[in-house]
Amino acid sequence: MSTLPHDLIALVEKFARPRIMLVGDVMLDEYIYGDAERLSPEAPVPVVQEKYREQRAGGAGNVATGLATLGAEVLCVSVCGDDFQGRLLRDLFATIKVNTNGLLACKDRPTTSKTRLVGLAQHRHPQQMLRLDQETTTGVTPEQEELLLAYIRRELPTCAALALEDYNKGLLSPAFTQRVIQIARSLNKPVLVDPALISDYSKYNGASTITPNRFEAEKASGLKLADAVEGAPELAQALLQRHNLDTCLLTLDRHGMYLLERGEPGEHIPTRPRNVYDVTGAGDMVLAALAMAIASGATWSQAAAIANIAGGLEVEKFGIVPITKDEIIDELQRLDTDSRGKERTAAQLAKELSRRRKANPDQKIVFTNGIFDILHAGHVQYLEFSRKQGDVLIVGVNTDDSTKRLKGPTRPVNPLADRMVVLAGLQSVDYVVSFDEDTPAALIAQLQPDILIKGDDYANKEVVGREVVEARGGKVILAPFLQGRSTTGTIDKLSR
Repeated sequence: MSTLPHDLIALVEKFARPRIMLVGDVMLDEYIYGDAERLSPEAPVPVVQEKYREQRAGGAGNVATGLATLGAEVLCVSVCGDDFQGRLLRDLFATIKVNTNGLLACKDRPTTSKTRLVGLAQHRHPQQMLRLDQETTTGVTPEQEELLLAYIRRELPTCAALALEDYNKGLLSPAFTQRVIQIARSLNKPVLVDPALISDYSKYNGASTITPNRFEAEKASGLKLADAVEGAPELAQALLQRHNLDTCLLTLDRHGMYLLERGEPGEHIPTRPRNVYDVTGAGDMVLAALAMAIASGATWSQAAAIANIAGGLEVEKFGIVPITKDEIIDELQRLDTDSRGKERTAAQLAKELSRRRKANPDQKIVFTNGIFDILHAGHVQYLEFSRKQGDVLIVGVNTDDSTKRLKGPTRPVNPLADRMVVLAGLQSVDYVVSFDEDTPAALIAQLQPDILIKGDDYANKEVVGREVVEARGGKVILAPFLQGRSTTGTIDKLSR
């Protein structure tokens, strides 16, 4: 990731409510959930005892939902049937405040619908058993096209970006798609396309970017890659030049993404290993996050990095579940910790904790402090206990100067840098921060932890920082010490 995670966090936090127009094939997704714990006596097939049903907006509706969840004002332009499913689809959009003034109800076609039967056996993970589709892939009529184009011409000038989601269901015909792209480019609006699985991408000519996966890109380009990462530059370059694009963003599954901008060197954007549960909807979420980022002022590199994270989070969920801004920020914070380590200055940490609290107001920040000169079993047990009391553990560490003032001129045995590295290596510790004062009072006031941990030898003693923590509704917890373990005792043994 060429852009640092903490820079991306700041960008995502600034997501406001940009107006984004979405043109594409909307669908109704219905899930029928039930227990599948026996076979039918009539035939060797599972019997599903229905428990409940769930309806969601599908197809381009996934992108609309993803955009709305991230905070965009979405104008959905599409067609549906003048039927029960179409009215249900409108109701679903209404609940997430997606504007459907551009959703045209047609009497000559049904609403595209996909009904999935999902079974559970012995309370294990849900498994899709069957899908029933209702659809027509014939193109819309010239009259219907003109109604949609009139709406696009009227509303697109007020939008920050245009997203096209093509499921090849008849709406985005070559002629219609080109007219939409030309309108957008004449207004200097970025056009982002999630292409269909087709062999001819000429209808996307002139778009700002396309986001095919490897299989789609190979089909459209006629190139076959032996290696996804090494072959991505050639594949992206072919699509970029052939279709007069500004950028090409290839999604490469477990290999992340490859971004090529015209006139710029290509960029491979890796992803971390995922527990892949269901790849359904990942491409839709990538388009939603990419469009949201671009509409919010991100560069293509920044937008691709954010979209890469959103798509990765999506595959860890069953079915199509929109990714929230907070989930993206949480993932970026994890990556930030991985890339920068756990050591922070007090100012850096205060800013990071503010972000964490904003993303998740319910999480509990735990603070403890000490010299931790020679780490022993008592320290490890103490820190593990501390971590269990909340969601994030911060360890304040006395500098070398403050240690000398407290323990004498022969201490510390190990310098601050070494002590912080050792503490950062513990799984129980999330952040390590040093302080030069004799007590952590100023640090606690700056970080405002929810829980303060001290050893049980502080029973009936004054605990520095107690008033700060309790004033915000927090508490002080005394941790048990492992008897017979101490740094002083270890040093005495070594000196004998």
